[in-house]
Amino acid sequence: MPDTQARTGYHGGTDGIDLSDLDHFWPAPLEHRAAAFDALRSAPGPRFFEQPPGPVPEPGPGYWALTRYDEVVQASRAPGVFRSGPGATSVADMPDAFLEFFGSMINTDDPRHARLRRIVSRGFTPRRLAGLQDTVERTAREIVDDLLADGEVEGVEAISARLPLRIICEMMGVPESHHRFVYDRTNVILGASDPEYVPDRADIVTALLTAGGELAALMRELGAARRAEPTDDVTSALVNAEIDGERLTDDELASFFVLLVVAGNETTRNATSWGLQLLTENPEQRAAWLADPAGVTPTAIEEIVRWSSPVIYMRRTLSEPTVVGGTELPAGAKTALFYWSANRDPEHFTDPEVFDVRRSPNPHLGFGGPGPHFCLGAHLARRQLATLFTELLRRAPRVAVTGEPRRLRSMFINGITRLPVVADGGAGVLA
Repeated sequence: MPDTQARTGYHGGTDGIDLSDLDHFWPAPLEHRAAAFDALRSAPGPRFFEQPPGPVPEPGPGYWALTRYDEVVQASRAPGVFRSGPGATSVADMPDAFLEFFGSMINTDDPRHARLRRIVSRGFTPRRLAGLQDTVERTAREIVDDLLADGEVEGVEAISARLPLRIICEMMGVPESHHRFVYDRTNVILGASDPEYVPDRADIVTALLTAGGELAALMRELGAARRAEPTDDVTSALVNAEIDGERLTDDELASFFVLLVVAGNETTRNATSWGLQLLTENPEQRAAWLADPAGVTPTAIEEIVRWSSPVIYMRRTLSEPTVVGGTELPAGAKTALFYWSANRDPEHFTDPEVFDVRRSPNPHLGFGGPGPHFCLGAHLARRQLATLFTELLRRAPRVAVTGEPRRLRSMFINGITRLPVVADGGAGVLA
């Protein structure tokens, strides 16, 4: 058995599987990851894992992995029991100030979560999202223009990251001269566990706090300007929104901006990269999409999000003893809701490892489970993905990935950091 399989236990039971092993489990081939989660779903009850190694001095106990679709839905629908306040984006216990700064609504529970969501929802009204469509379409055209002109590009920066970065920045009123600044800092926050983004492994926390602090400072400056002279951007809507006499504080606005630029970039960016990879690997699915763009695009976008599951998990902490998958978990237990695994549960998806652009129904959890923490920007992400892939397939139907993607070293984000792409992959792409 190869060393990777020996370390991670992809075959024959679950004893050798370690979801906390950042060096061997998560970089392994995706088929090995899928086999491991299949074994975990088939085992009786959730399994407990020790904390992964990391920079946090007191990470707390380990976590229970919820890998079945029904378990993740159960947790998502019971926010009073499965709490987000102790931390949602890290299985390690983080300092309160860290949670507040980086989590915004993600790391809160009701009633505060409901208050924050009511206020920030003012920035995501149907009218405001419809007003962004011209920018989405224009940016998608520019991306394809440049791809056709260059012929060969690094796909993450030239294609995948470009559209969501511009849309989020324009939504918030961030000037174009600062877009690269935002891109680089979000890479550090999302990719802190990857040496490509944070080379100094001994000082990850400082890198995170510095990147977050610089983004927060940008938003505080922008917020002050919009209070003095409001415009039609989301920042103006947020700093001047008042519900039941309450407004966002400066710290809440800054924290929400960090969340928005990170989360708003992540799903669309990584779903786009995986979509390009999937269309290259599955030419018959590309052909089906090309044959009926209007009919297939909606289901294809949902399938890309299901298959890629850009957010691998979210954490919840139990407020009381609870039975999950036939196992009683104690109050205070940490659980990790593995969306990546739930979206491959054969109890809910026929042939879950097959990429099927016409899959229907497709009740995936790629934007989170049902409940108050369902992704606020899901509609915007779908709109961006649909517009970009429509433009790509219309004008560059043979666009293809030409080498192995460089995957992000992370158990939290199913990311791709580099992807070689050509505009015309040749006749073989459509064979």
